[in-house]
Order: sequence, then C-alpha cells, then structure tokens
Amino acid sequence: MTAAVHARILSCLLLTLVSLNAISQADAQSPVYEARAGQEPITPIPPPRARDPQRLLLGERLFSDRRLSHDNTHSCSSCHDIGTNGASANVHDTPEGQPTALNTPTVFNVSLSFRLNWEGNFRSLEEGVRNSLRNPAIMASSADEVVSKLRADPEMARQFRDAYGKEPDVPSVLDAIVTYERSLVTPNSRFDRWLAGEADAITADELSGYEVFKSLGCVTCHQGVNVGGNLFQRQGIFRPLASPKPEIVRVPSLRNVAATSPYFHDGSEPNLGDAVRKMAGAQLDRTLSDQQVDSIVGFLRTLTGSYRGRPVAGALP
Repeated sequence: MTAAVHARILSCLLLTLVSLNAISQADAQSPVYEARAGQEPITPIPPPRARDPQRLLLGERLFSDRRLSHDNTHSCSSCHDIGTNGASANVHDTPEGQPTALNTPTVFNVSLSFRLNWEGNFRSLEEGVRNSLRNPAIMASSADEVVSKLRADPEMARQFRDAYGKEPDVPSVLDAIVTYERSLVTPNSRFDRWLAGEADAITADELSGYEVFKSLGCVTCHQGVNVGGNLFQRQGIFRPLASPKPEIVRVPSLRNVAATSPYFHDGSEPNLGDAVRKMAGAQLDRTLSDQQVDSIVGFLRTLTGSYRGRPVAGALP
C-alpha cells in the first residue's frame, strides 16, 4: 500500500471514532438524536445573500442568451437547466454537436465549492465562465466576441448602462453572469433544517443513514457546507470506478444528489444506490449490505434543497 492509502485509512478510522463518540454522547432516551448544529461535519447552506437586482436580472438573462455561443445555438442553460437539477439528465451533453468529455456538474451551489469542474482546474467563477466561453467543446467563443454581440444590441447595451453605468465590456459581462451564479444556492433541505434544530425534519431511519455515512468514513471527503467540493481525491483507490481518467478529481458536492443522476465524472451510473455501493468499494474498500446502501440513500435524499421556493427536481431524459 502507498503512503497515501495508509493516510486515507487512518483518516477514515479517526472519523469513525469521532462519529461513534458523538453517538454515545447523544440523547439515549430519544429515538431521534437531537439536532447538533455546529457540532457536525456538515453545515447548513445559509440563505442567499442579497444581490444588486439589476445585475442579478442581467446575469440571469445572459445565462439563457444563445449569443454567448459562437454560432448562437446554445446558452449556459442548455446544459445547466435551472428549472430542474442545475445540470441535465444526459451522460454527456453535446453543446457543439460532440459529446463533452465529462458529465456536466450541477451549477446549483457552485459558489460554495473551492474549485470548479471535475478536474478542479478553475479557482473562481469568473475564471470558469471565461474558460467555458472559449472552450471549443462548449461555447467556442470568447468574452470579447460576446461583448461585441451585446454592444450591437441597443436594448442590452441600455441594460448594462443601467446596471453598471457603462456599455458592455468583459468585466461587466463576467460579473453579471457570476452574480447570477452566486444566487443559485439551494438552502432549506430537510437535513439542514435538522441541523438548525428541527428534530423531526428527518426520520429516525434517515438519521441512522447519516450515522452509517459517518461511521464508514464517507464524511471524510463529503463534509462542509457543500457536503464535498472542498478537496481533491484519487478515484478508484481500491477498485476501479468509472473511467480511469482523470485520475484525480475534485470531490463532488452531494447537495441535491438524489436529483442529479447520472453519477460519477463520466456519468456512467444512473442509480444512486448503485453509485453508493460502487463508491464504498472503490474508495473505502468496503462491501456494503443492501440495508447499509438503503440507509445511506435515505440520508442522501434529505440533502435536497429548494431554489426559489421549489425543491430541486431530477431532469427529464
């Protein structure tokens, strides 16, 4: 075994001991442990911050504007459907007529991750937008090309003057889109409500699934406000998992995971329970029972939040 694998196992064992200690200190008189906000490795999504309304509206319009693509055929929302799961139901989207190399990650809660994309190769939302515009497999355009198109539209130019006090330029275009992306958070999941003290927001079985999730070591990588999205991991440590490339991936967020099928960086697994089973084998060297899988899936379903007052829903195929 490599040093990295030894460190991984030690980390899982430590987290298991912490989880078991937390259970032993819980209220043994109740079938449902009391909410422990501030004491758990997962933290709730805060309410969305107030944004400049004009810039927010402008960014929302740009997100669905097909002129962002070189040939004016598709927009950000073509692959990131805000009406459903913030992504799509496709294994690989085809914005330029050819399948993308990796499955499209959801744009919901993207601002809560420390890196962007499966490879984690972008450090900021602005960098991510700029590179999506110039990526030949996505928009095949550029920020400068988009600015030229928008300046030729008198109404769009007026909206930029109202929102930014100037004609469209690269910084204002990127800022408008990013302002909108920062608003795409999905608070108020049942699990977050439990964290905040609403003891009956989740069932005893779902809470048991959370304890299994912690005791197995899943929470080693899937923790924090985004239940992931804050570190890198080598995929397929113990057993092969999906396609072997990229070998190192940014750990995905599990927020709204019940609604974001298909799973893994290559979109190869359509079923959440099977994804849990495969992940346990590949990353933890564990073979889970059906009861353990069902228990964890029950917990994961409590992570579905709401956008604009509506629960996030799975995308239609």
